[in-house]
Amino acid sequence: MTTVLIADDQAMQRFGFRMLLESQDDMTVVGEATNGTEAVRLADRYRPDVVLMDVRMPGLDGIEATRRIIAAGARSRVLIVTTFDQDAYAYDGLRAGASGFLVKDAEPEELLAGVRAVASGDAVVAPSLTRRLLDAYLHHLPASATPKRPELDPRLAALTAREREVLTVVGQGWTNTEIAARLHLSESTVKTHVTRILSKTNSRDRVQAVILAYDTGLVKPA
Repeated sequence: MTTVLIADDQAMQRFGFRMLLESQDDMTVVGEATNGTEAVRLADRYRPDVVLMDVRMPGLDGIEATRRIIAAGARSRVLIVTTFDQDAYAYDGLRAGASGFLVKDAEPEELLAGVRAVASGDAVVAPSLTRRLLDAYLHHLPASATPKRPELDPRLAALTAREREVLTVVGQGWTNTEIAARLHLSESTVKTHVTRILSKTNSRDRVQAVILAYDTGLVKPA
């Protein structure tokens, strides 16, 4: 059973989400929050598998609430669902630690699939979209924000040469199928490499691994 916390300041929106989620045999809503502060508190209390997080809420917004939930080391994963289909929100949410980003006009099946994907440890945002988001915003960072010598970054120290190579192309938006074909590996081997990379770098999912590839300088913004 996947447990979900809904964080949204609109009562009708929360009601709609609850009705949809609880129509599924494998999902249950454990609580509702009307603002970011309440979302952080309820996430700590209920430890849900997934937090459906709105962006714009009174007081503490959804981005900062996401950052605090992730920073607390909770097992909960955050799926940002907003009416604002803007790259800036998706970028900020992913940087804060969210595992996915959807807009509220998504089809019900998309939302349900997103909740299930995030709960299982996958990322809802496609690698190619993640790269577009990071390309659009990371090039504004000062040069000092990205290490010039990735080999010196301690977050990469535990990776083998092959794992570092795989992380680099993951950061470039390659799918497992593309990695397997271009690096002459089986897809199962690629999946093993990705799993080890996530474990060794403490990345929650593939999206966070892409961000790590940028942060450490393995991948440069276009």
